[in-house]
Amino acid sequence: MNKTLAQGSWKVVKIMGIPIRVHFSWFIVFGLITWSLSTQYFPKAAPELPMVSYWIKGTLASLLLFASVAFHELSHAYVARKYHISITDITLFIFGGVAQMKDEPPHPKAEFRMAIAGPLSSFFLSGLFFLLSVNTAGGAKALFYYLAQINFVLAAFNLIPGFPMDGGRVLRAALWSRTKDYFYATQRASIFGQRIALFFLLFGLFLIFSGSSGGLWLLLIGWFLYMAAQSSQQQATLQEALSNIKVKNVMARNIVTINSSTPIDEAVDKYFLRYGYGGFPVTDGGKFLGIITLKESKDIPREDWSKVRVSDVFIPHSKKWEVSPDVDAMKALELMIREDKGRIIVMENDKIVGLITRNGIARYLRIMGK
Repeated sequence: MNKTLAQGSWKVVKIMGIPIRVHFSWFIVFGLITWSLSTQYFPKAAPELPMVSYWIKGTLASLLLFASVAFHELSHAYVARKYHISITDITLFIFGGVAQMKDEPPHPKAEFRMAIAGPLSSFFLSGLFFLLSVNTAGGAKALFYYLAQINFVLAAFNLIPGFPMDGGRVLRAALWSRTKDYFYATQRASIFGQRIALFFLLFGLFLIFSGSSGGLWLLLIGWFLYMAAQSSQQQATLQEALSNIKVKNVMARNIVTINSSTPIDEAVDKYFLRYGYGGFPVTDGGKFLGIITLKESKDIPREDWSKVRVSDVFIPHSKKWEVSPDVDAMKALELMIREDKGRIIVMENDKIVGLITRNGIARYLRIMGK
């Protein structure tokens, strides 16, 4: 899910050193909210104002709503930093916001404090905007009252105990604290999250057949929550299977390398077709240079394969794409997913000692019956 969000988003600002990104779906809901507020809410709440004022306030309310969502996510990030958990970015999209963490909370208390920070920040904004609405009049009163309501709804909705929502994370913290088993707590909270999502889906269908306009939104929210909860459960299962498994236990040790001067046609015939691997380390005089995959080979026209050499198309190595043999296998897998790599090099004392791949990890789990 996070990879999909990253692919369709753009960085708009950096706060607390954290990039704030906007997904393209944000523009859809921004337009819908602005239109709804400008043509329905503000004309009823402040009928004395001119039409242009409704659109200005509708646009301002939409921007402040998403600023409130960003504030909610930044609250999570602020507490996470207290526990030395890095937040890589925050993405605003059609259903709210997502803060991408590099690591999981170290203990239940940290999980609870990080989870509850978001709803508390939204309750705070709700109270602040309510006070502003009480002390203003006309269009400003309507604007602040709307923001007070929507922040209250945002806080209350996020407290629903369905993982991976904030309430679901609070539930996981409670289960984790009681059972002392992080993986069990995550799986149970994720299952509960799927049940909550199924309720939204069924209730959304009921509303649609009843002629209510809110049913479609409930269906979309239910589908999103179900997929997110299912993904979280699968990840927890994978983490448990790979717990205490090191890279050295799953890496390939007998590495086949390709010399950088090898023509592409020879690389295809004598390496890719012969061994069936998706990629090979590239060397020159024993020095590791990078990786060549079948994709780089296929990008070259067939008639040029004999003219183009591996050195012309391989992907140069970067330190961020390597791990040591004693790193947890789960960390290596997360690195491959984050960097969108099918394989990474295992280095020790500046020498290649192995190659770890996603397929290799999957094969290890199948063999071990996990």
